[in-house]
Amino acid sequence: MHRTKISAAIAIISVATLATSLAYGATAIPLPASAPADKPIGKLEQVHAFYDAMPTGVTVTETGRIFVNFPRWGDKVPFTVGEIRDGKVVAYPDLAVNKENPKDPGDGLISVQSVVADGKGRVWLLDTAAPGFASPRPGGAKLVAVDLATNRIVKRLVFPDNVILPGTYVNDMRFDLRKGSEGTVYVTDSSLSGPGAIIVMDIASGHAVRRLNGAQSTSVDPAFVPVVEGVAVLGDGPNGTRKPVGVASDGIALSADGKTLYFSPLSSRHLYAVATDLLNDSKVSEQQLAAAVQDLGEKGASDGLEADAKGAVYAGDYEHNSIRKRLPDGTWQTVAHDPPCSGLTPCRSARMAICTSSSTSCTARPTSTPATTSAKNPTACCV
Repeated sequence: MHRTKISAAIAIISVATLATSLAYGATAIPLPASAPADKPIGKLEQVHAFYDAMPTGVTVTETGRIFVNFPRWGDKVPFTVGEIRDGKVVAYPDLAVNKENPKDPGDGLISVQSVVADGKGRVWLLDTAAPGFASPRPGGAKLVAVDLATNRIVKRLVFPDNVILPGTYVNDMRFDLRKGSEGTVYVTDSSLSGPGAIIVMDIASGHAVRRLNGAQSTSVDPAFVPVVEGVAVLGDGPNGTRKPVGVASDGIALSADGKTLYFSPLSSRHLYAVATDLLNDSKVSEQQLAAAVQDLGEKGASDGLEADAKGAVYAGDYEHNSIRKRLPDGTWQTVAHDPPCSGLTPCRSARMAICTSSSTSCTARPTSTPATTSAKNPTACCV
């Protein structure tokens, strides 16, 4: 049901209720100014509006450069990674790199889902090699590092076959450059048809393993049904039916000390955490690892996660048009909220981005609320 129809229905019901009440002698009493109301929280600043393809990732480097990515999900996508320069999005690092190489899937960019600046002069690109959520091209799912000083590719890591299943959809990533000779990267597999997992890769060797494969914490919550503006968000089911979309482990964040990895399935409201020492220890069995995962309770329905230097974790909450912050003591705060009809609708109904900055870098992540882009309703990137 479209929002205009919902609004009209609510208006009709409200008028009818008011008319009935007045007919029976009831008196309409205006609410005081101090009465609870849905009001904006925090200050949102529009950084850029996207009028065409929908971005799913945004990252800000230590020098303030902004990069975005556009997966090839069906929109017209002339390039899958771009940089915002002078108010325009241009192909990055160039247009040629943004074209698939039919002879070598590990070469050109096929469909990038996430971009992350590592604070060390590089931006990393996560290529699903799975346009339209199809099975990934064999040998195509990869991590690509681009040097920000030269705008040239300096590292290309193709995921080994043992971690890429027929239904794998590599979604988001976080880096710990202190672990291993060149660092370690953690990647979520948010499969729509297979098991979710955390992929752990050693950057120096390219060796990778699947952890928490099919565990409850990385899997779809079977009872999860997202509700946006009072309407259940459903996808196509068998025989013309409608059902909730099931997406496995998606959002991911790493604590500042690198000791804790936070993650959440897209089809869940729960936030999970696990010690990275256990994730990286091959002697720890999958059963032992699953038992060590902490369920930190509900955070709201979201996609993107981020952690800051003070131990807080940030999460989108698209069902309530909000960005929330989990403090180290486990309490939650709403740091940004945009109620319906507040004048910030492009940011609210499209994709909210959160930005947490330290002294060296700033990374912004969007939520997963579907957006319709047009000249009147752009996808907005807000911080």
